[in-house]
This record gives sequence, structure tokens and C-alpha cells, in this order.
Amino acid sequence: MALTLEQYVTWLDSRDLPWPAPPPIERPKARSCLAHLPDVRAVLWNVYGTLLAIPGGEIYFEHPNKFVMDVALDKTIQEFKMWGSMARTPEKPAEYLARSYASLLSDQRMAPSGTEKFPEVSADRLWEGFVKKLMQKEYRIDAGFYGALNEFSRKVAYFFHASLQTPIAYPEAAQALQHVRDTGFLQGLLADGQCFTPAQLQRCLAKQNPEANVDTLLDPDLRFLSYEFRGKKPSERFFKFALDKMAQRGMEPEQVLHVGSRLDRDIAPAKRLGMRTALFAGDKTSLGATPEQLKDPASRPDVLLTELSQIVAVVG
Repeated sequence: MALTLEQYVTWLDSRDLPWPAPPPIERPKARSCLAHLPDVRAVLWNVYGTLLAIPGGEIYFEHPNKFVMDVALDKTIQEFKMWGSMARTPEKPAEYLARSYASLLSDQRMAPSGTEKFPEVSADRLWEGFVKKLMQKEYRIDAGFYGALNEFSRKVAYFFHASLQTPIAYPEAAQALQHVRDTGFLQGLLADGQCFTPAQLQRCLAKQNPEANVDTLLDPDLRFLSYEFRGKKPSERFFKFALDKMAQRGMEPEQVLHVGSRLDRDIAPAKRLGMRTALFAGDKTSLGATPEQLKDPASRPDVLLTELSQIVAVVG
């Protein structure tokens, strides 16, 4: 039977591959501002920059450092033995893949998005498009190990992005999630993320606490990720979609707390729709907040966390 994405991630770790170093966490000059929010009955977390530290503060599709990008592309070619089915050109393999990758990425970004103002790229669909081209030149997938094309594409996407950026859980992330879960609150994600995001989150939390289990901590039906919705923050449609699902669980917007690290993309759109908000100011790289925004009622959060464990004071 083919490996699930989660099993594939564990298998990769057993090989002790040389991933990039995780980012250093640099604390900003911020002071917590805490308050108990008695009406809150559910918490929706942002992922990158809030639960997970990641170089650059968000997922890269094109790394700003060309050398890092080329290394990730070359590692992907070697890992999945792609070169034999790639067109023979004077270019180096990574250069050829970079051209194809850039074209597929551009196609997704330029595709019609209807009324969505902030369309999202889907990493697995991008790699599926590339693999389909390879299959025209007799490229074959080990379906017994990787699964069908769509499953294989998710694993390629994970491998490539892990070669670009290594995330790490912020201190006490697992503890914070466990506390909210223990209160009996509903708990999920409302985040810019890809098909591999839950698997990355599981991997990072388990390094912090081997007993942490994403499927137990976070309701699988309350994981709202941008790649599935095909719209990313600060898309109001994305937030409304999540709130509609929460309403089906009997939750009003003011009973849902959104925890994020950027005022313009996380806090402001959540506030406009009536949600309660918490800004996580624990890392300079991911924090998106200016003094002016913090003073503006439209983007000022209800509480400000400098440590994830402070969620205890907010939800009780």
C-alpha cells in the first residue's frame, strides 16, 4: 500500500537528509496585553509565523536567493529521478526545471479567479502539471510506494518546499494547542497553507512533544487552508467561508478567536467580520504590525501575545 503523506514525511526523516537550517527566532520589542475573553468558544490559528517559524515568515514559491532555489530544484530532480525524462538541452537540469517551474507558477497566478481578489497557488497542482509533461516522455511513478499521480505530486511538493525552507514550532506551540483542546473549545486552522501544511505541523509539534497529534488537537473539519479555497489572506471570502462552517457548529463570529501574526492579513479582516482577535508578536520575521496599525481600531487586536502559552489567560 502506498505511503500517506504523513508516512512519507516520517520516512524522509528516517533517512537523515540535509534540510536547510530552521530559522532563528528573534524576539521583537513587544509587551503582552492580555485579557480573558469569556464569550470565546473556538480558536482558529494561523500556521506560518504563528504556530510555525519559517524562513521569511511565509511559504516561498520562488526563493529570493537563487542559489537556494537552484539547490532545491536539483535535489528534487535527483530524489524523484526526473532527469531521464526531461528534454535534452545545453542547460543544467536545475536550470531546465526552473524554466518549466516558473512557467507553471505563472500560469496558476494568471489563471482566472472569478471574484477572488487574492488567488492562491496550489503547490501540488503545479507539480502535477510538471509530472504530466514528464509522463509524455515515459516517466513512470512507483504507485505502490508513492500512490497515484495526485498523491505523488503532494509528496514532490512537500520535498521541494522542505528543501527551500525548514519550519520549526514556536516555543510552547504544542502546549498552547493542548490547553485549548483541554478546555473543550473547538479548535482549527485559518491560514495560508498548502496540502503538506498539516504534515509539516505534525512533524514540528512532534519534535516539541512526541505525544502531540494534529488530528487530536485540531478538528479535521475546521482546517481552512488557502490552497483548498484557492484564495489567500486577507481574502474576505476566505474568512467568510470559515465563519459559515463555524456557524454550522453553532458558533457566532464573536465566539471565534483568530490568532495570527499580521495585522493587515490576519487581524483586520477577522475584526471586520466580527471575530475576536489575538496578535502573536513572538518573532520579528513574521510579525506584521506597525505602531499606527496597533492604534487603529480597525486593526487593533483584542489581545497581544508574546508567548503562545499566554493563550491560557485568554481562553481560561
